[in-house]
Amino acid sequence: MTNDKVQLFEDQPIRTAWVEDEEEWYFSIVDVVGVLAESKDPTSYWRKLKQRLKEEGNETVTNCHALKMIAQDGKKRFTDVANAEQLLRLIQSVPSKKAEPFKLWLAQVGRERMEEVIDPELTIERALETYAKKGYSREWINQRLQSIQVRKELTDEWGKRGIKKGVEYAILTDEITKAWSGMTTRQYKNLKGLKKENLRDNMSTLELVLNMLAEATTAEISKEKKPETFEENRIVANEGGAAAGEARVAVEKRTGKSVITSKNANELQNLVTGLIEDIGKTDGQDES
Repeated sequence: MTNDKVQLFEDQPIRTAWVEDEEEWYFSIVDVVGVLAESKDPTSYWRKLKQRLKEEGNETVTNCHALKMIAQDGKKRFTDVANAEQLLRLIQSVPSKKAEPFKLWLAQVGRERMEEVIDPELTIERALETYAKKGYSREWINQRLQSIQVRKELTDEWGKRGIKKGVEYAILTDEITKAWSGMTTRQYKNLKGLKKENLRDNMSTLELVLNMLAEATTAEISKEKKPETFEENRIVANEGGAAAGEARVAVEKRTGKSVITSKNANELQNLVTGLIEDIGKTDGQDES
């Protein structure tokens, strides 16, 4: 099932679709290519580009698939789509001035990632800077960074117990979240009107603290009980979440209001505009 939506880039429509099962946004490649290349016949342009990329052995094109989207005649027709990662890769193959800011940004991100591999402390510094730019309070930022550490300790413990990253992590996380909040992670996101966004980045300070308590408690119980099977780990996850759930009930009893809120973080400005502005500022600093 997809949630169709039309977004605008420089006043040009870009068809998008949210695939609930995958928790992934997909974008119409024809629409994006048409805007970047300023082509009068984007379908033909994409067909030729797609053929060239296939001949070059480009795996991104091979992995792209099609979804039904509203066509110009108002009917739903299959069109090639790409997720964000695939789209950024394809943009690199479009010879256009409009694509250049994206290429510069990708190069910058790549450089920063290599720097972080060499000096991991930079990751923390950049996280602080990013959250501050988004308008989060210093108190919230400190809690968020601590929650990252708590989560890391929990996943390290799961690794020792043989839990596999991906699906098994997600199942146990759902178990913890449901035990303390009464909702699965997806239900919690839906309450806050979130799609791809990080749930923790959209929690209040109190929600974040209780989630940390649930994960920290789960890790401690696991260290004591040393669960050997996935089912035993699931039971431990439930116990850890339940402990935080009891704390939530106590807080709500004293405050007279629910800890769980549908409020989320303020939405960021248009991603594309922001990226181009940041690149422009960087270029200006380099020239000075």
